Amino acid sequence: MLRLAIAQFRPDKGDYPANLARAGAVFAEVGKWPEPPDLVVFPESALTGYFLEGGVQELALPAERLFEDLSRVHRESGAPPFDVAIGFYELWRNHLHNSALYVSLGGADAGIRHVHRKVFLPTYGVFDEERFVEPGRSVQAFDTRWGRAAMLVCEDAWHSLAPTLAALDGAQLILVPSATPARGLAPRVGESRPANLDRWDRLAQGIAEEHGVFVVVCHLVGFEGGKAFAGGSIVASPRGKVLLQAPLFEPTTVPVELDFAEITRARAEAPLLSALQVRLPHLLGDWSARRLGDSAPAAEGPHPPAPSPRSRRGGAASTPPLSTNVERGGRGGEAPLAIDPELTRRWLVEFLRDELTRRRKFGKAVLGLSGGVDSSLVAFLAAEALGPENVTAVRMPYRSSSPESLAHAQLVIDQLGIPSRTVDITAGVDGIVAAIGGDSSPARRGNVMARMRMITLFDLSVELGALPLGTGNKTERLFGYFTWHADDSPPVNPIGDLFKSQVWALARHLGVPDVIVNKPASADLIRGQTDEADFGISYPRADVILHWLLQGYHAPDITPLGYTEAEVALVEQRLESTHWKRRLPTVAMLSQTAIGEYYLRPVDY
Repeated sequence: MLRLAIAQFRPDKGDYPANLARAGAVFAEVGKWPEPPDLVVFPESALTGYFLEGGVQELALPAERLFEDLSRVHRESGAPPFDVAIGFYELWRNHLHNSALYVSLGGADAGIRHVHRKVFLPTYGVFDEERFVEPGRSVQAFDTRWGRAAMLVCEDAWHSLAPTLAALDGAQLILVPSATPARGLAPRVGESRPANLDRWDRLAQGIAEEHGVFVVVCHLVGFEGGKAFAGGSIVASPRGKVLLQAPLFEPTTVPVELDFAEITRARAEAPLLSALQVRLPHLLGDWSARRLGDSAPAAEGPHPPAPSPRSRRGGAASTPPLSTNVERGGRGGEAPLAIDPELTRRWLVEFLRDELTRRRKFGKAVLGLSGGVDSSLVAFLAAEALGPENVTAVRMPYRSSSPESLAHAQLVIDQLGIPSRTVDITAGVDGIVAAIGGDSSPARRGNVMARMRMITLFDLSVELGALPLGTGNKTERLFGYFTWHADDSPPVNPIGDLFKSQVWALARHLGVPDVIVNKPASADLIRGQTDEADFGISYPRADVILHWLLQGYHAPDITPLGYTEAEVALVEQRLESTHWKRRLPTVAMLSQTAIGEYYLRPVDY
C-alpha cells in the first residue's frame, strides 16, 4: 500500500525562496499526519510559477541544487523520510528544460532518483514553451523505495505514446505534474468545473484503464496574468476509476492510498498492456521498414487529397462544418455562449482576490459605476471578493448624462452597501474643450469625458489606496467600442473575456437589479445613444458571430445559422479594423533587447 499526499500548490510568481519555504511547510504538515505519506507530489513549475517567459533563465537551477534545497527544508520541517516529485525549470548542461524531479528525502538512501525533461512543449494558444526551454528526449520508468514509477510533465500526457512508453517500461504509477490554465465555462451535469479539467479527468482515467496503472495528475493553483490554474487534481485507478478529486481554486494537501494489487487484478481482466508488449515489436518493425522504403505494403486505398487552408485567420482545414458542430439552444445558435454562472462567479471572485490582495497587495478597489450592467456586475464581484467596505463606487456624471444612470448606480450602491463618491466632470470636460478650441464634435467631447473619468478614477486611487477596476466586456473590446487610454486603462478587468450576453447571464445570477440588466446598453456619452444603434446589430447576434469568427469560421459557415452576409461582414469589419486598440503603442525596434520583442517578462513577474 502506497500512501500519497497530493500537494495542490499555489506559488508566488518568481519567488523561489518563499515557495521553497512554503514547500517546507507542506513537509511539516504531512509529517504530522497519523500516517505520514510515502510520496508527496507537487505540480509543474511549483517553486516559480509557470508563465515566466524570459525569466526562465533567471530561475532555472540544476537538479542537484534543488535536491539540496529540498533536503534542507525537509530536515528543518522535522518530517520523517519520504519521496517527493516536483516540477521545476532546470538548468542542465547549459540547457534549459521544463522538468520534473523525483527525490528521496531523509534516510540512508536519500538522493535523486530520476529527472524527467518535458518532451512535448506546447507552443500554441497561450503557450510558448519552445521559445524559452528545450525538449527532453526520453520517457523512462525508474525504481523507487516502494516500486516503479514514471513521470510526465503536463502536455506529455496528451500524447498517447508517452504514457504508453512509461507503462511498457514497467511503471506502476505515472505521475503528471501539471500547470494547466483553466478554460471553458459551459454548463455541465454535476459539479461545476472548467471544461479543460473535464478533459484532464477523462485523459487520466483513459491512461490508467488502458495500461492498468495508477495515474496522478497534480495541478497548479492560482492566477498568473489573468490565467487561472484551477486545481482539481485527480488520481485514477488501474480500472479507470476516480480515487480522488481535489477541490477547485484551493491550495490544499490531500491524502490517498494506492493498493498495487489492484494493478494485477485490472491487468488480468483486461490484458491490454500485455497484448501491446507482444505486438509492438512487429508494428514498429513494419513501420520502420516502410519508412525506409524496404517494403511496399498492399494498397489500402488512395490517400485523400490535402485540403486547402480555410482562412488567413488560421482556421484549420479540418474544422468541421458548423451545421454538425452546433447544438441550437436558441435563436441563431446561441448555445455556444451558454455559461455556468456559479462557476463563473467563483472563478472571477477568486481572480480578483488573487490579483489584488495576493499579487498586487491591494486590499481595496475603486471603480466607475455608470449605472449600466457591466460596471454593476464588476461592483457585485468586487464586493464579494474584497468585502463591501473595501470597494468604492464613483459616479462621474456630465451635464448631459441621463439622470437614470445616477439613479441606477445608486441602486447598486445601496444594495451592496459599498462606499461611494460622486464627482461631476462637467467643469473639467468643458474646460479642456474650451482650452483646445475649435468645433468639438459629440464624439470628440465623448472621448474627453471618458478620459476625464479615468483621470478621476486614478487620482482617487491614490487617495483611497485602492486599485482601479476595468468594466469593459469582450464584445466592446473586440468591436473597439471604447476610448483608447480611457475605458481600457484600469490594470485589472474581471469581465473582459465575457461577451455582453454572458455578462447579462452572470448579472442576473448575482442579483443585479432587473431594471439595470434589462435596459438598453448605452455608453451615455451622447444623449439618447445606445450601443446597438451604434453597432447596427444587436449584442446577442453580434456575440455569436464574433464567437465563430474567433474560432476560425467564415460567412459561408455562419450564415446557415440564421445570420445574413451583411451582419457577418459588419461584425468582421469591426473586428479586423480595431486590432490596434487592443495593443500597446507600436515602438520602433532598434536592438536585440527591445521590450516586448526580445526582453520578455510576464506582467506579474
